[in-house]
This record gives sequence, C-alpha cells and structure tokens, in this order.
Amino acid sequence: MANNQNKLKRNLGLVALMATGICSMLGASINVVPFMIQRNVPGIDSYVLPAFLFAMIPALFAALAYGILSSAMPRAGGSYIYASRGLNPYLGFIASFSQWFGLSIVIGVIAYICVSFIRDVISGLGFVEFSLLLELPVIRVGIALALIWIFVFINIQGARSYKRTLLPMMYMMFVLGFIVIVAGFYFDTNDFVRALEIKEGRRFKVNTVTSFDWRIFLSAAALLFSSFIGFDSIAQAGSEAKNPSKTLPTAILLAIISVGCFYFLFTTAVYNTIPWSFIAEESQLKDISAPGLLSYVLPSWLGVAIILGAAIALINDLPAMLLSVSRLMFAWAEDGIFPSLIAKVHPRNFTPHISLVVAGAMSSIGVLGSHFAGDFFLGIDIMVTSMMVNFLLMCITLITIPNINPNLASKISVITKRSHQSLIGIFGILFLLLFLFVHTYKDLTSNASNWYFHSTPVWLIVMLIGSIIFLLKWREIGKAGKDQYNRFKVLPKE
Repeated sequence: MANNQNKLKRNLGLVALMATGICSMLGASINVVPFMIQRNVPGIDSYVLPAFLFAMIPALFAALAYGILSSAMPRAGGSYIYASRGLNPYLGFIASFSQWFGLSIVIGVIAYICVSFIRDVISGLGFVEFSLLLELPVIRVGIALALIWIFVFINIQGARSYKRTLLPMMYMMFVLGFIVIVAGFYFDTNDFVRALEIKEGRRFKVNTVTSFDWRIFLSAAALLFSSFIGFDSIAQAGSEAKNPSKTLPTAILLAIISVGCFYFLFTTAVYNTIPWSFIAEESQLKDISAPGLLSYVLPSWLGVAIILGAAIALINDLPAMLLSVSRLMFAWAEDGIFPSLIAKVHPRNFTPHISLVVAGAMSSIGVLGSHFAGDFFLGIDIMVTSMMVNFLLMCITLITIPNINPNLASKISVITKRSHQSLIGIFGILFLLLFLFVHTYKDLTSNASNWYFHSTPVWLIVMLIGSIIFLLKWREIGKAGKDQYNRFKVLPKE
C-alpha cells in the first residue's frame, strides 16, 4: 500500500455527507431528464411519473446494500472497498473503474449543460446580447472547463471550503426548487394553454389519448434510474466521515428518501401544468427543461428565479461528484493498483490533491465529448450502465461477504439480521438485472450514426482497459513477493 504519512481527516458530519449525496443526485436529473425523456424514449407519454416511482425500487435496494456495507467498511473508495473485500479484488476494481469513468464523463456533461442555464439567467435579466456570446462554442466549452477546475481547487482546499461552498448552494437549490413545486400545483393545463396563446399566438390542443407499453415503460424507468445514483458519493467519503459506522448509512438512506420525495413532487408539479403532449412535441424540436416549460405561466422575474435554481442545482453536482471520483482513485492507489503518487494527501488541507487534479482532467474530456457528440444522453447512458453494474455487485457482495470475509461481515451494524440482508441482496439483484438488460437492449437497438455513439461498446472498451490495468498491477504485486489475495481481506489503515 502507499506509504503516506498524511491521511484523510474525518471532518464531514451527517449534514455534509447528506449534502454530498443530495447534490450528486439533484441537477440534470430533476430539471432536464424527466422532460427530455419524451424524446429519448418516444411513447412514454403520460407514464413518466409511474416510471419514476418504478425506477426508485432498485435504487432503494442498492442504497440499503450500500448502507449496510458502509457500516462495516467506512473507508475512502466506498464501492471499490466493499466489493474488493467482500466479493473479489478484480470485480471490485473493474466495477469501480467503469463507475469512475462514467461519473467523470457525466461531470463534464453537467458542466457543459450548466452553461445553457447560465445563458438563460443572463438573458432573463435583460442582457440578451451578452447571453448570445455564451452560445459560441469556444466560450461555452471554456466556461464549462472553468467550472470544473474552480471546484477542483475548492475541493483541494479541504473540508471547510467544501462545506462552505456546498451547503449554501444546496439550501438555495431547495428554496428555488420549491417555487417550481408551488407554481406547478397552483396553475393547471388550462392556464398553460391560455398563456401559450397569449405569448406565442399558438393554439395547442391537449392530447389525452395514450397507450401503455411495457417495453417503453421499462426503457424509461431504466433511464430515470440515473436520477437516483448519486447517493454512492457518500460512501466514497468513508475515510472523512465522523462516526462513520452510523453517519454513513444514515446519510445514504436520508439522502435517497429526501431526494426521491423532492423528485416526485417536482416532476408531478411540472406535468400538472404542462401537458405531456406539449412536452413530447417540444422535445423533438429543442432541448427543454422545467424552468423553460414553466416560464409560460410565470411572471418573468419568477421565471428567472427558477432558471437560477436549475443552474445552481447543476453547478452543485460538480464538487460532490469530484469528491466521489477522486476518492475512488485514492483507494486504488492505496491498494497499489494505481501509482502511489495518486494517494498523496495535501500536507495542510488533508485532501487527495493529486487524485482531484486527475479527476478534473478526466471530467474535462467529458466536456469536449459533450460538445462534439452533440447529445448529452450519451454520457448519461454510459454512466447508467456503469452504475447499474456497480450497484449489482454491491447487492451480490451483501450476499457473499459472510463467506468471503466473515471478519468484516461481523462488523456490520445496520440491519444485522442475515435473512433481511439476503432479501435485500436478492431483490436488488433481480431488479438491477432487469434494468440492465432493458437499458442495454435499448442502447444496442437504437439508431446511431456510429458505433461509438452507443454506450454499451464504449463501456465494454472501458472494462477492457480496466482489466488490463488490474492484471498488470496484480502481476507486479505478486512479483514483489506480497500475498496478492490476503492483503485485500483487510481495510486500508487510517
């Protein structure tokens, strides 16, 4: 393991850990995906909300698995540590490697999308000519890259800087998000139709005819599943959590429940006012979002406020997700799978500054990919595949850990009854396999101009690269005369 006299400090309490998970989940997931899904999954029509609820089922099982495992293995790297100690070192690395790749790309995707919301805020404030500059490719890419590196710097500065940035933005995000919820339930479809005619001279006939198709429903649910996967960032901060055996499981469960409720209220409110048929029609013509849709019925100043809330929600994804991907690399380096340099900790700030810089570089590639691919759903699809596999392995680990590593299994302090753990693992496996099959089938059968616009082959290439890295490092460890397997039976030292 890396010889590093400086270690990560346990400076993150329950609120900061919850904020890490909440801010990783809220953002594009709530403001864009539930509405652009009408284009990505044609025919979902009025069944977005039921698909949202169905998508939460495997996420809850995965969250329970994470919470249980985190109580026994509170270390940086979360899912990597759980699977490498409770299942298999190779599977632990390969799953977390694809997770790291998927999240790194999505950080870039989110930074790229943020610029559109910043542009709309500036335009709403009356600076239309200035806002048009943000549509220039070089400026849009430049701002997206700047956002990433600003938050890399903030994360390097330590827990105090991280919390001072994350918490105020989270509170503001919720306050401005509640404007959407109140407005969505205050107005109705008739108000929207009248406003549309007044503002644009368009007469829109609301379509209430819809049909249910299980294949379409499951495809939508598999994509909406992406809305719930940010909670795992809490587990990645395992070495920095105060009283981790209690705070990590509590933060994971509170984050996914609170975000799930907020998601449902938010999406229900928007669809209460804006008919799904209009959303489906508009999504075929342009990228749409919750603030843009509700702007038809709101006064201009409130419209700007909810666009600002969406921008903050997206920006707030960045510091929490950067924390997550950097701690994965840190954990690999501590185990000798990545270069020991990446496990270095800043002597004054006690943060993994090298791994944060590498995370920023990977996320910058995601910005460029978003720009040239022209469709942010490609990045989301890669992330969904990666995280489904990762969550699947967490549920398998929950079942195998008593046999693979009884010593660590005995340290589980949440939902300690073995029969309950087995049920959580089994149901999680079944639901996640279903979602993974549906998501993969949809991707492989979709129309794309080139093979690299399909997420599955890209993910398989990433898995191959990860496998090569692991096998080469595994061989080096063996040549050094170390026991290759038993070193992965214990937790990294603190």
